[in-house]
Amino acid sequence: MADSSADIAIVGAGMAGLTCAQRLHRVGHRVVVIEKSRGLGGRMATRRLHGTHADHGVCYLKPKDSSFKALLESLVGRGTLRTWTETIHELDGQGELRAPTERSPRYASPTGISAIARAITTDLNIRLNQRVISIEATKNGWRLRCEETAIAQAPDITARLLVMAIPAPQAVMLLEGLELDERYLKALKSVEFAPSISAIALYPQSRQSDAEALPFQGITCPLDSDLSWIGFDSSKQQHPVQPVFVIQSSAAFAHQFFEAPDLQAVGKQLLIQAAQATVPWLTEPEVLQVHRWRYAFPVTPLAQPYLAAQTDSPLVCTGDWCGGNRVESAFRSGAATAEWVCDQLR
Repeated sequence: MADSSADIAIVGAGMAGLTCAQRLHRVGHRVVVIEKSRGLGGRMATRRLHGTHADHGVCYLKPKDSSFKALLESLVGRGTLRTWTETIHELDGQGELRAPTERSPRYASPTGISAIARAITTDLNIRLNQRVISIEATKNGWRLRCEETAIAQAPDITARLLVMAIPAPQAVMLLEGLELDERYLKALKSVEFAPSISAIALYPQSRQSDAEALPFQGITCPLDSDLSWIGFDSSKQQHPVQPVFVIQSSAAFAHQFFEAPDLQAVGKQLLIQAAQATVPWLTEPEVLQVHRWRYAFPVTPLAQPYLAAQTDSPLVCTGDWCGGNRVESAFRSGAATAEWVCDQLR
């Protein structure tokens, strides 16, 4: 089987992996990014359906530190992002909708949040639909074997340095066969994730005026047992022609129904719950699609921005679970990891 070599192999094309890859590429390193999915961005995911689209993972971005804000503002300048809303409502413990007390910009893309991933991957060598199935330490670095599919023959990839930019539980599955320090694996195994289920609901054009009359664009549900988010997602678009809503479950609901054989029934249950909090017609979508996120949110993130192993060839893990649990955490982790990688290759 043919070999493909690079200075750095990065497994995972979410925000952490892409941020790290872009920064390393800019300073001249040969980088290859391997992603098991057919698209970029991880949970910055956009579902295309019936001539429209919806963000069924990350709903919006709200920057806190200056470096992430600068990235978002640069994307606004390029037309990739815009300010979607400055107000997010909240569903209280009694099921009542509460207006927000603070206003701050929430950024979204009129073409879908996955546009961010495409915007930050200029000239990168990215291999989509390539699932890494094994990793082997070699004399000069690492060898990654990918699963062969009908789409690609998946030649082995060799690299001097390896970056694992995927959820910690997935990294554990790939790294456990290596001779790693037990404390390193213990740290990886300590990171736990909460699942989530997203219902993507498309409504008839006749409902567009009803949707535009609603008093909210998004609702957080921190005290609800079943819901975490109700989003009027098509309001992010410049000229929407029919309403699209995204309803996201709580972790408790997802744990209960994650393996349910009938996902449509699970999605309908989420719509019923959302309708009780908003308007009855949410139970009557024209199209309903349901997506499961096994690793939605880190619930026990590590304190440090990356996790470097004590190995003969450099190996480091990165992601939103390093230093936080949001997209901004992934951005900071990817940037810090790129600095560490540059130090290793000097």
